[in-house]
Amino acid sequence: MPAKIEFQQSASLNQPQSDICFGSGSNSVSFRFTKSLRLLCAADFKPVFDDAPLRASHQYFLILARFNQQAQPRLGLVMAKKHMKLAVERNRMKRLIRESFRTQQEALSGLDIVVLSRKGMDSLSNSEFSQQLNQQWQRIFKKLRHHRLTSQTQNPGAKQKVDTDAKATDH
Repeated sequence: MPAKIEFQQSASLNQPQSDICFGSGSNSVSFRFTKSLRLLCAADFKPVFDDAPLRASHQYFLILARFNQQAQPRLGLVMAKKHMKLAVERNRMKRLIRESFRTQQEALSGLDIVVLSRKGMDSLSNSEFSQQLNQQWQRIFKKLRHHRLTSQTQNPGAKQKVDTDAKATDH
């Protein structure tokens, strides 16, 4: 008859971990990569693939971004087995992308983003890949700023009109 083996867990493992937040009050920022920050199904990915006004292309990956109607950014990853044969390499790249996205999420607010792999992506070291990814994020930020500036100059009174309409309906 086999002996019964019992495992003891420390008290800290039994309690749920709270979000790591910086700041105070409603301005605090959580740096966790929760489900609300992910593109989960084909219906989430399709609008980004169909119409992505913000793009950053690199030899080893492509970033597509589209505006969403939410306050937080969302990330989707497409790591093709065709481009990276080993699951260990695909998972390493996904971890690096998620970490980079997590740290940049405040600047990417309001975007749905898809990162697609290309052949040779797995040949980059972690530091090389992180550096290349940061350069592409900078390109996205630059295009985002340009897009927001051009949309504001084309419709300078649009925001005021919406605000006055909202006030009129409140009364």
